Amino acid sequence: MNTDAAYEWCEGVTKREAKNFAYGIRLLHRPERQAMSAVYALARRIDDIGDGEAAPEAKLSGLQNVRKDINPIDPHTNDPVLWAVADAARRYELPMECFGEIIDGCEMDVLGTSYETIDDLVKYCRNVAGSVGRLSLAIFGTDHPTEAVPLADSLGVALQLTNILRDVLEDKSFGRVYLPRADAERVHCSPDLSGPPSEVARLVEFECGRAEEWFAEGLQLLPLLDGRSRACVSAMSGIYQHLLKRIEGNPIAVTQGRVSVPTWEKVTVALRSLAGARS
Repeated sequence: MNTDAAYEWCEGVTKREAKNFAYGIRLLHRPERQAMSAVYALARRIDDIGDGEAAPEAKLSGLQNVRKDINPIDPHTNDPVLWAVADAARRYELPMECFGEIIDGCEMDVLGTSYETIDDLVKYCRNVAGSVGRLSLAIFGTDHPTEAVPLADSLGVALQLTNILRDVLEDKSFGRVYLPRADAERVHCSPDLSGPPSEVARLVEFECGRAEEWFAEGLQLLPLLDGRSRACVSAMSGIYQHLLKRIEGNPIAVTQGRVSVPTWEKVTVALRSLAGARS
């Protein structure tokens, strides 16, 4: 396997599949952009198994196979994603256990885990997204790891909560309800989201406030990063913040279809982030 070809494969996956993530990593220098693409490609592989159409037993088996593939990665593998991740792990000392946490989160999805409280949901978010934040931080680097690591984790929670709010309708069609039962009861919404759209919108609006709190905490990471990394994180988080504001401004929209940020707005956020990093 050729290392450049492996990274090219991962970058292709990222460009094709990552609608928001790609805008941020474009602002990185090539080595860091390649490593981030490798992380994304493996995380995407794990996620696709969990979201696929196979029977639950087959999904769990597939996830277990990925665990075996990465513990450790075969140095003679012909898999471009694994090859690129192994190279990135050597260069940036990636915390490989984070991929195990992503698998843990996907197993929770396959098993149909429900969430009683916000703390339960945050644990899930830390698995599937905080882990990516910690992997990303290893690539970015920082002179303040003790402060930065928990902040990267918190920012991942903010992004994942926003994803959950955006995908309420789609997730419900798959029989998944992530929003906590206790919060639903607090705002008089059916916990299974079977009530009228106005009820669901009330719950979504409430959860937007929680996501904003996680953003406020997680964005304290920015001053601890160098210019390019700060621009990358600022762009990705900025796009998600714009998405969150759209949802909060019209929460009932998530019961009618998928809310998104237009391309021009994403580009504007990315350019402003890069300009801010250079100032």
